[in-house]
Amino acid sequence: MGRTRIEGAFAEARRDNRAVLVAYLMAGDPDLETSYAALCALRDNGADIIELGAPFTDPMADGAAIQKAGLRALANGTKLTDVIALAARFRKDDQTTPLILMGYANPVHSMGYETFADAAATAGIDGSIIVDLPPEEDAPLRELYTRHGLSVIRLATPTTDEHRAAKVSEGASGFIYFVAVTGVTGAGSADPAAIAGQVAMVKRVSGLPVCVGFGVKSGAQAAEMAKIADGVVVGSAFVEKAGDAHATGRFKAAAPAMGALARELRVAIDSVRKA
Repeated sequence: MGRTRIEGAFAEARRDNRAVLVAYLMAGDPDLETSYAALCALRDNGADIIELGAPFTDPMADGAAIQKAGLRALANGTKLTDVIALAARFRKDDQTTPLILMGYANPVHSMGYETFADAAATAGIDGSIIVDLPPEEDAPLRELYTRHGLSVIRLATPTTDEHRAAKVSEGASGFIYFVAVTGVTGAGSADPAAIAGQVAMVKRVSGLPVCVGFGVKSGAQAAEMAKIADGVVVGSAFVEKAGDAHATGRFKAAAPAMGALARELRVAIDSVRKA
């Protein structure tokens, strides 16, 4: 099998001696049309990889901003099938930018693992982060992903020791998402110095690129994370732009605002030249 889109994004970043920018948005917030515009704005302003959030009623790992975004998307009637259709629409005109579906196991299980994997592959989704599906429980989905060349992207945290990192890495592909803080998304600020050693350990054990997220909101924070990781993940800060648009009723303002933030983050990340 040839190089995947995710592998291509990291290869390009390595060639340019920089970290990748991974941007997250909640599908269906404030509506699906705005989400499509936001996908394009993120891509056009420097996001290397985009995580497409699938709304769920009980998002245990998410802080207030993403919880509210999920509730707004659910209120709009956004379903997992709509998220997949949004990815397919984006993929018609973009064959390069990796799309990661990020969500929870219940909707995927309800849809059926095989149906979900087939639909995701057909839509041009490159992999998924299923937050509450640990390595011990994802074998059935992982086998289906292998058939389609999709990536199982796993989470590591500040409490992940070397033994657990080996388990987390088993069967994973694409990259490892390192959660920089012990808590939920958007909570507090991550300290790069405190996690640098663990990020390096997870990279060594997994043999995969490591992207750091949770608690990264500004260009300055992103630049500091770019010094210790292969990529920087930003979610809540983008989702808050959609929340602002929803609050004012000016939905069309969301995508430009998200694009402007992506550009700020891209410039900051690119200011860090990696060896």
